[in-house]
Amino acid sequence: MTITTARSRRHAPELRAAARHIGRRRMLSLTAATVALAFAIDLPAVGAAAAAPLDAARIAEFPFTLGVASGDPLPHSVVLWTRLAPAPYQPDGGMPAERVDVDWEMAKDETFSALAAKGTTTAHPEFHHTVHVEADGLEPGRVYYYRFRTGSWISETGRTRTAPAADSAAPALSFAAVSCQAYEDGYFTAHRHLAQDDVDLVFHLGDYIYEYAIDAAAGARKYTDHALSSAFGHETMTLEDYRLRYALYKTDADLRAVHAAHPFVVTFDDHETANNYAAAVSDNGMPPDQFLLRRAAAYRAYWENQPLRTPQLPVGSGMQLYRRLHWGLRAQFDVLDTRQYRSDQAYGDGRHIPGPESDDPSRTITGQAQEKWLLDGWRASRALWNVLPQQVCFSQRRMDLNAVAQVSMDAWDGYSASRRRILDGAKAAGIENLMVLSADVHVAYAFDIKDDFDDPDSRTLGTEIVATSTVSGQDGTKTPANWNTYMTANPHLKFYDGRRGYAKVTLGETQARADFKTVPYVTRQGAPVETAASFVTEVGEHGLKPA
Repeated sequence: MTITTARSRRHAPELRAAARHIGRRRMLSLTAATVALAFAIDLPAVGAAAAAPLDAARIAEFPFTLGVASGDPLPHSVVLWTRLAPAPYQPDGGMPAERVDVDWEMAKDETFSALAAKGTTTAHPEFHHTVHVEADGLEPGRVYYYRFRTGSWISETGRTRTAPAADSAAPALSFAAVSCQAYEDGYFTAHRHLAQDDVDLVFHLGDYIYEYAIDAAAGARKYTDHALSSAFGHETMTLEDYRLRYALYKTDADLRAVHAAHPFVVTFDDHETANNYAAAVSDNGMPPDQFLLRRAAAYRAYWENQPLRTPQLPVGSGMQLYRRLHWGLRAQFDVLDTRQYRSDQAYGDGRHIPGPESDDPSRTITGQAQEKWLLDGWRASRALWNVLPQQVCFSQRRMDLNAVAQVSMDAWDGYSASRRRILDGAKAAGIENLMVLSADVHVAYAFDIKDDFDDPDSRTLGTEIVATSTVSGQDGTKTPANWNTYMTANPHLKFYDGRRGYAKVTLGETQARADFKTVPYVTRQGAPVETAASFVTEVGEHGLKPA
């Protein structure tokens, strides 16, 4: 669903003017948006033109209002993140346009009596006073605690960990998969429970923010003791809009808690920019030159507000988000971006029966370069488990009982040739223990990945774990109205639950276990968590079985 607001219409002239400033012919290519950023988004300057330094002693209010975070753990390094924002709902965060020194330290204990690393970095106004520290020189496979300091202010303490040594036979690994957290749909109770769960890391599979307008009562949260600023009452279009939206989300105590508890590995889907966009094609017909400016702003705000490394810093309207992480020899994680490089959706972006357009072999959901990178990585993999964190449903999902059923054109069903190349590549590489992590649909699924989804007796090539939303879709229900249809139409679908929560996966030496965690409601606070179902898949013997 696309929402067009008065504010988004008011911004359209601004985007048109920016596009004219660059020149339409140049803006029609993705790379030309690099030039647009010189017009729309500044980078930190050097020399005499650099922002003036700020004496941190002048910061009069607590600046770490958005918490701390860590991510992308390597054996000897992890990313640490924070942002200085004494007034997070103001466009400038309550900070002057001056650079600020921020001290950081890591320790092996919560009291910081055994320091492991420390340093000083700079919070630049051009990056909205966000901080990305790539702490290195760390020991592999251990827990660390970290915090930040500027002036007289000290942040809360975060907990993170490094990956095991590259060639080590790492112990069992537990991780969580989360997604889809529309602030206005309820409370992040699932994040609070996950913060207390015992996992090594968290994969956020997209829709970290939503671009839609939020009313003064915060939608389903129904605030009565305060009102949200009118700054959130329109669809996000500009860099300022996206930055403010992240500030709103990160002031949520449950989201801050889960970030402080576990390192995150993040990848975006559509709502971090705009609903169901495909590469340079917007869902609502915005001209590509204008949409690329909007996308550049969205990607910039995403990088600023996530624990990402320097190689992920956007260049123009592009961002190198797909990347590979290892957990010793236990697991290889190939994190995908299925939004930035995809062909436009066939037959629109809704439900449709497959046809020549969706089955066109030239269509791609990953782009050629990313597809090659993935298959090359699989051929070189030495990991016991090969895990593919990505955004949209990978397995076939027939939506009715007709002989030729409708499927989603926004998911891999709308890119059948692309999926076929990935599965053939996995077979050619000898990938024995494949697990795909997906999200987007606001329900939990567990699939067997079939060599031929139209033949239930065909070989099972792996498993797919689809994490339900954290909050998007509001409370949900255990058995949605289409439950019987989906379970009958898709024999490879082993589990379907429509409540909110997260998925927890443990990768062992002989099997993987998936636990689907759910909460009964999110439109009010305090919901308990339960394990709705658990499944295992054996090493060398694909297929999900109830645990």
